[in-house]
Amino acid sequence: MIPVQEIKNEEILLVNVIKWLVLSVIAGALTGALIALFLFLLRFCIEIAESWLSWRYALIPVGLLLSFYAVRLIAPAAEGRGTDKVIAAFHYRAARVPFMVIPAKILSTIFTLAPGGVVGTEGPSVQIGAGFTSALSIALHFSEKERKKLVICGVSAALSAVLGAPIAGAIFGVEVLFVGSFFYPILLPAVISSIASYFVCVALGVSYAVPDIVIPPLSLEMFVWCLGAAVFFSFVCIYHVEMVHGIGRLFKKMNVPMPVKSFISAGILLSAAAIFGDSFLGMGDKGLNSILSGQPQPWYAFLLKSVLLGVTLSGGGSGGVQTPTFFIGAAAGSLFAGVFGLDIGFFGALGFVACIAGAVNTPLAATFMAVELFGNAIAPYAGAVCIICYMLTGLRSLYPTQVLVQPKSDAFILAEPSNRQSWKVQPRKAVRKKFPSRKKKAKAKSN
Repeated sequence: MIPVQEIKNEEILLVNVIKWLVLSVIAGALTGALIALFLFLLRFCIEIAESWLSWRYALIPVGLLLSFYAVRLIAPAAEGRGTDKVIAAFHYRAARVPFMVIPAKILSTIFTLAPGGVVGTEGPSVQIGAGFTSALSIALHFSEKERKKLVICGVSAALSAVLGAPIAGAIFGVEVLFVGSFFYPILLPAVISSIASYFVCVALGVSYAVPDIVIPPLSLEMFVWCLGAAVFFSFVCIYHVEMVHGIGRLFKKMNVPMPVKSFISAGILLSAAAIFGDSFLGMGDKGLNSILSGQPQPWYAFLLKSVLLGVTLSGGGSGGVQTPTFFIGAAAGSLFAGVFGLDIGFFGALGFVACIAGAVNTPLAATFMAVELFGNAIAPYAGAVCIICYMLTGLRSLYPTQVLVQPKSDAFILAEPSNRQSWKVQPRKAVRKKFPSRKKKAKAKSN
């Protein structure tokens, strides 16, 4: 006979699963509807701004300034990169995200993107989803643990709504919190929320079409080319992360008011548009689709986009970093393919996911995203490239509030294990030399 306690355990598990299935569907569906509304409103405002032709870019300094003050006056907690702020709230503020972050993030992102600022939509969407589910958990009098689970559901649903890749969105919502660890208990609710969000967005008319790419049959020769591309993408990630953070530090050192910084940022953006063309402004989604369709980009495209992203964020702009990073990775893939005479669309797709894996430390989510967007045949190529890029990028992230739980290599250990904000590691050999093994201690005593 089955022990009574085991039966009770199964009952508790079943009740808990049903409870979170219901909560996940509700959170996912409502978050999806909210993000769809945000995306439609943003697209409407961008179309209006585009109809003004050259006058659109004259609004960039005004847009950056309005973005800064929208956040400052409505919800200062919405300042900065949305995903990074949500990670910080999860780790250090019991996943409490103020509800007023939602209108602040919607307005500030529209003010930034409509004139042509270089940011993405996933960061604001994550903050909107987290703000909504955090408020919902408070209304339902949830415990801190339950609130964290529901907020992750909101994050996953928001990413699913933006990316159109529900499994990747769910895994990203869990994987992005910790580097070197995975929070499995939340995975099922996150997946259900993502799927519910995706279906709601599709029903409301959100489009997720991406160009078809030709995936070569799995072969040793092509796999070797992909390994070479992965190493190149790793250097691109290192450049990208350091450039964005470096520009941010440079602007912080400027002893001038934010309005002045906004005009400096706008001047750089307008100068770049005048010299290189306006195709590098905005999210980069059009350029990304062009690369996936096999159209090459200028060799400097990924270099310039990183600079413009850092400048936009440092000048008061508000938005995410992922969408521009998608373009940066794809443009790097375009360059690699062009140099060696390879397929631009295929290597653009690999760069698309690899640079996300490396720049924000989410190789699993990036691999699943490749499969969901481009098909099963890309899995072995994308998996290898994403993991290599993740490993070689090292102790870097566009989201500095991520918690490093375990170093990326067994050759290292955490240098400050009690400090959750520390990313410092040290070689294991150094520790062994400092603390000799028991055998060496015994031998020393015998002598």
